[in-house]
Amino acid sequence: MDILITHIHKLVQVREQAIVCVAGAAMRELPELENAYLAIKDGLIADFGTMDQLPSITATQTINAAGRLVLPSFVDSHTHLVFAATREEEFVMKLQGATYQLIAAAGGGILNSAHKLQKATEAELLAGTLARAWEIIATGTGAVEIKSGYGLTTRDELKMLRVAREVGKQTPLTVKTTLLGAHAVPHNKTKALYLEEVIKEMIPAAAEEKLADYIDVFCEAGFFSPEEAERIVEAGSAFGLQARLHANQLTNSGGVQVAVKTKALSVDHLEQIGPAEIDLLKGSTTMPVALPGAAFFLGLPFAPARQMLDAGLPLGIASDYNPGSAPSGSMPFNISLACIKMRMLPEEALNAATINTAYTLGLAQSQATITKGKKANVFITKPMRSVATIPYSFSTNPVSQVILNGKLLTPSL
Repeated sequence: MDILITHIHKLVQVREQAIVCVAGAAMRELPELENAYLAIKDGLIADFGTMDQLPSITATQTINAAGRLVLPSFVDSHTHLVFAATREEEFVMKLQGATYQLIAAAGGGILNSAHKLQKATEAELLAGTLARAWEIIATGTGAVEIKSGYGLTTRDELKMLRVAREVGKQTPLTVKTTLLGAHAVPHNKTKALYLEEVIKEMIPAAAEEKLADYIDVFCEAGFFSPEEAERIVEAGSAFGLQARLHANQLTNSGGVQVAVKTKALSVDHLEQIGPAEIDLLKGSTTMPVALPGAAFFLGLPFAPARQMLDAGLPLGIASDYNPGSAPSGSMPFNISLACIKMRMLPEEALNAATINTAYTLGLAQSQATITKGKKANVFITKPMRSVATIPYSFSTNPVSQVILNGKLLTPSL
């Protein structure tokens, strides 16, 4: 064996067989083994069990995890990790009462980030993004989705996607990429002209270079309508890009309806949804994903998690890490928000941040649970009694050591 972790206080998210996702009442079930071991070989989970079942194993490295938990790494299925600069000036405007829409109308928001990104070189973008990538690794993330959307020209959107792909090569993160050309309309184009660019230039170019796995649209009042979103999604689908949508963040935008109709893998935000959208999501293949960090930072209502779960829906949680509305990639903090502000149980929130988000990235069969044969992406916590300590200690990073692709990373990450 390459790594043997012994005397684990609790080995969490143990599943004998790989599962697709969990929904409704099943989200309260988070299987654990107490006083356990975990064996890793060739980058994969080779074996696990209780210490009294531990076979004779010779390992290159043995870690005593007494008093600590071991969990599968988080899967952050919604980020804007590639950006050129932070936006503290807009943060101050928010403190003075400006809304998201007012900031955008004043040339801030997405257009502000686009202006700065268009001036940045690919090397400059990569340096900043790599720093953020190692930051999220240190808080337990092992797989991440990275969107474009701050380029707003074909050249700059492709530049962002190339940087995102490079992050997957230069770090141990599993990286999935999403073309979000339809994030906003640039100042120098009408919406009609920009839609033509996204559909006829941007999508084909991203597909030709194999830079994107998914297509996304900001389906929101003042940005892109449901009809426009559906048109863009269909154009992406023609090039093999599956849909995932921003929807119902600021208004009841109709984005959930588009997501279900187009069989999007996920529909994200959902601060503004009601019973009709919840009913529509029932029986669909679209995973609702809440982004509590954005609701927290913008002072918006939080997605109605309890209503969704009580209706039998699955739910994912992601960070929405971006410079304008969620400048944090900490999945533990988002789990805390899900529990404190969305009234989710710790077990529900951890399922939401692992197996359910893995579903939206096509990773449910390879990551996000402790299952033999899955990729050995796990982390060892600091000493703690139970998983409830993670959301309870909302400002503390629970991670002590990280193992990604079966390799132990230094504790000082």
